[in-house]
Amino acid sequence: MNIAIMPARGGSKRIVRKNLKEFLGKPILSYPLHVLQQSDIFGRIVVSSDDDEILFVAKTLGAEPLLRPKELSDDFATTRDVVVHAIDALGLESDSNVCCIYPTAVLVCEKTLRDGQEALAHFAFSFPVVAYDYPIWRAFERDKKGALAMLYPQHLGARSQDLPRIWHDAGQFYWGAVRDWLGEIPLFGERSYGIELGAMDAQDIDTMDDWAIAELKYQLRICNNNLGQA
Repeated sequence: MNIAIMPARGGSKRIVRKNLKEFLGKPILSYPLHVLQQSDIFGRIVVSSDDDEILFVAKTLGAEPLLRPKELSDDFATTRDVVVHAIDALGLESDSNVCCIYPTAVLVCEKTLRDGQEALAHFAFSFPVVAYDYPIWRAFERDKKGALAMLYPQHLGARSQDLPRIWHDAGQFYWGAVRDWLGEIPLFGERSYGIELGAMDAQDIDTMDDWAIAELKYQLRICNNNLGQA
């Protein structure tokens, strides 16, 4: 069985009540929940939270609420900690697959979810990645006086197009078998598969600027889909 687990704590700091905040008129967590439900991939869709209101809204949206302990809802609890708690609380079988998906993954799509599931045939974990839009090899450190120093001075004379691409976590979801979530294999490592996304297909949301960009990307996707069907 495939189980989706959405970690949605109530105490977000940078954007207050982020996981319930209205995104284009609806609670933000409703968007990835809708994709999960429409995908027909998952036998169970669970929202893990320490917050009664979030659990209530999740239930009204058709998800299964799971109360999470307060000690797993602070700034130090990891995604893996939350998934392991859910696995234990739900009594999941070791050969089941868990997709941990964030409530702010408004740009997630069914194809990416399926690509992640299929990658588990060869990898322990899979998750979407996005290439940095500018080579980190040309990055600087900046001291208190504003003076700059290259982090990789050996690339001073290199053209940006000649430098290797570097990827980062897109912050949407993580697939893995229960036995691997409970094991010692690191989430980020050689046993993990990166599903390539374009810059328009993902947006990490930590600030209100990020939020506005995510809304624009979402609206543009709808516009493009409508044009494609015309």
